[in-house]
Amino acid sequence: MGHGRFTWRVALLALVLVVSTGGIVGRLVYVQILHHQHYWLEAQAEHLDKRLVHSTRGAILDRNGFPLATSVDVFDVYIDRRAWRDDPLLAREVAFELAPLINDQPEPLFTRLLNESGGPVELIASSVDFSAGQSIESLRLAGVVVAGGTKRYYPEGDVASNLLGFLGRDHVGLAGVEADYDDVLGGTPGAIYFERDGGGRPIAFGRSRIEPGRPGADIRLTIDRYIQRLIETELDFQIRDHQASGGTIMVMDPTTGAILAMASRPSFRLSNLSLDNPDLNLYRNRAVTDLYEPGSVLKTMTMATALDLELVNPNTTYYDSGTVEKGGYTFKNWDFSAHGTQTMTQLLQKSLNTGAIWLSDQIGATRLYESIHRFGFGESTHSGLGGEAEGLMRTNKDSGWYPSDLATNSYGQGIAATPLQVITAFSSVINGGNLMRPYIVEEIDGPDSKRIFEPVIVRRAISEKTSATMVKMLNDVVDGVPAHRAQVKGYHVGGKTGTTLVSIPTGYALDSTLATFVGFAPAEDPAFVMLVKIDQPQDDPLGGIVAAPVFGRLAPQILSYLNVRPYDQPLVRSGQ
Repeated sequence: MGHGRFTWRVALLALVLVVSTGGIVGRLVYVQILHHQHYWLEAQAEHLDKRLVHSTRGAILDRNGFPLATSVDVFDVYIDRRAWRDDPLLAREVAFELAPLINDQPEPLFTRLLNESGGPVELIASSVDFSAGQSIESLRLAGVVVAGGTKRYYPEGDVASNLLGFLGRDHVGLAGVEADYDDVLGGTPGAIYFERDGGGRPIAFGRSRIEPGRPGADIRLTIDRYIQRLIETELDFQIRDHQASGGTIMVMDPTTGAILAMASRPSFRLSNLSLDNPDLNLYRNRAVTDLYEPGSVLKTMTMATALDLELVNPNTTYYDSGTVEKGGYTFKNWDFSAHGTQTMTQLLQKSLNTGAIWLSDQIGATRLYESIHRFGFGESTHSGLGGEAEGLMRTNKDSGWYPSDLATNSYGQGIAATPLQVITAFSSVINGGNLMRPYIVEEIDGPDSKRIFEPVIVRRAISEKTSATMVKMLNDVVDGVPAHRAQVKGYHVGGKTGTTLVSIPTGYALDSTLATFVGFAPAEDPAFVMLVKIDQPQDDPLGGIVAAPVFGRLAPQILSYLNVRPYDQPLVRSGQ
């Protein structure tokens, strides 16, 4: 009986051993064979420290392929403090050899090497020039790893600073195109690995390896470096000459919506950029972020609307008594003048507020606001530029709207837009009637693919016939007025001035204006449209005196650069 009980126990123990052994074997098969890769990677992770390394950043080029921002090869220097954790003398030796190569002093660097507040692995020097980086690499200093990197370089100097933007210390775009297309330009980062033991100490003769990343794509803009430099130089001169607070000049291809140049002030200089005490007020691109009331430039859209509805033609007349009563308010012309019977062409030539109000009565509130919306006011242009404002427009369908608003809106007050919205709307008036989506990126050329951006028609704003009539009328506004300051010898020019008071929380600053002119040339086939806005000129408040001459100075140079030959024949007038 005792012997049988013993035998049973032995059998049970054997069974347990068999089952246990089978479980162990099964677990070994699971770990070593079926999931070998997973557990191998986990083991590797236990022995490796990883630090991301930025890849070569893509270049930003102008429309002709000239670099505006590019990258030069440099080195980033990393330290692994665990190499001298128990040997301060080794850290001192490293500091004295490394310091002169990274433009540092040995003693402060030695103190920093021992300061573990930065963690075991730290970037100790960035953007070290290529020759110094190679020297560091050849020394093979303990705990020092050199990784290839890049530094931004601007071949055209400070041109297009607030358009291009800049990078932070971590090589990430913080403003402008650098920020808007950071994921495209930045590529995929690589990594640097440091080998350690289970206690976190460096392994003698352990591995340190660099895993390369994927370089970023090059971006070719629609910006032309020559035209960009031209308008920036002129804008800076005009601001000084008129003691203005700032301004904007933009040049666009009206047919495609491509932005050929864009400058605004105040701004910053890439060559004098400080990330320690940044002035955020200087970094925004005011051409797309700041709103203003376009003033009499909007009479162009009011007139185009009336023509498109076939309510008037260039020779239709109205009587200008100099004043209009509307919603309990009295409205007058900008110069308090009265001209009697006037044609629609004369209305634009003299920029008569009373005429714009008369047109708005013929059109009606609903139809006028619907048309202004078709011109793109009150919505983003979707240009792809960061921080773009949508604008402000109150219609007869909104609460708080009054009949007097229709009157002021008809000549460009009480409506707020960005300079980009204004030039885009004006382009649709002269390009055959299509509202184009403005764009600044023409091509993205990556390691494996290329993407080309084509012009996009948002919608039709007016008919082709109306656009052709408006071109002739706007040519009359410039070439049909003796000594108009936007005239260009040898070319037919069209355009419209605008002068508005600066908006303040309590209404308007009566002693401060924004002077604007939007013009195009040649009238027969516009090669470009230009917006000039000078903020708060101190010598003269009017767009016709301050802004129009800027167009007159710049247009001949741009036309010559674009190889647009002068015309010998006069343009047929809108009244002929």
